[in-house]
Amino acid sequence: MQTISAYSAIINEAISALTFPAGSLEGLYSPITYALECGGKRLRPVLCLMACEAFSGSCERAVDVALGVEMFHNFTLLHDDVMDNSLMRRGRPSVMAEYGVNAAILSGDTMLTLATQLTMKVDDKHLRRVMDAFNRTAIEVYEGQQLDVDFEQRDDVTIPEYLDMIRLKTSVLLGYSALAGAIVGGATTADADALYKFAEELGIAFQIKDDLLDVYGSADFGKPIGGDILNNKKTYLLLSALHSDFRQQTLEALQLTEAQQKIAAVTAIYDKAGIRETAQRAIEQHSQLAIRALDSISFSEPGARQAFADLCENLINRSK
Repeated sequence: MQTISAYSAIINEAISALTFPAGSLEGLYSPITYALECGGKRLRPVLCLMACEAFSGSCERAVDVALGVEMFHNFTLLHDDVMDNSLMRRGRPSVMAEYGVNAAILSGDTMLTLATQLTMKVDDKHLRRVMDAFNRTAIEVYEGQQLDVDFEQRDDVTIPEYLDMIRLKTSVLLGYSALAGAIVGGATTADADALYKFAEELGIAFQIKDDLLDVYGSADFGKPIGGDILNNKKTYLLLSALHSDFRQQTLEALQLTEAQQKIAAVTAIYDKAGIRETAQRAIEQHSQLAIRALDSISFSEPGARQAFADLCENLINRSK
């Protein structure tokens, strides 16, 4: 098994090799190049390549599928930023801010089709299963986004509802990435499904960690600290506070209009209520479920189980 940075380098090289029409169509394709160049963790395509190599000894046959999942992920980010009116993405202006709303929508639509085209380059013997998984995952991601939108209008969202929402919005795409790579690598159905479970639980832990970093992260997190608080976004932390003895204080703090005062007030409540520790326990719980899923898998490549366990450990202990 290779290092995470080696898998990332393979994906970055493949992205750099993509070519798009210029000239009169530059307005459509330049935002796509801009979005892909933003980088990010490349977590989903890395998972795909790792899964393929874990069963086949090589990741080369999964490169197009991995590119497809990265293209799909970035398509969702373009549309998410429009829906959330987000001006920043990964520490620089979002596609919407840089090119406009229309470009973010249309270029995002194009990325979705490019994602399916890349995915369909998979060997014919795997095509139906991979595409079925891709389409099922896409619908689930859209369902998760709708739930996230619905939650903005509700004051009674429960933590189990939130966990189901992030499973759909975030985790299932990680699950698909691992599943698709495993399928292309020749894994048995049982092993591919177990690796999906690993990535799904990892995705839940990953998102709760994201929620935690939005409040307690460093300045280089990639987005303004406290942004979720300013937007009254339903996160694991906020819902934990709303379902604690500090509910009324939290509701009152959310009504504050001055940005830094609001962030400080809500964060102080989190500190008093032990919300940071509550979130950390949830992260550890789901990461342990992820690691447990690895125990039933018959990997072909030596060191594969440890590689996935190390990836999980690195993600839940990250600082940005």
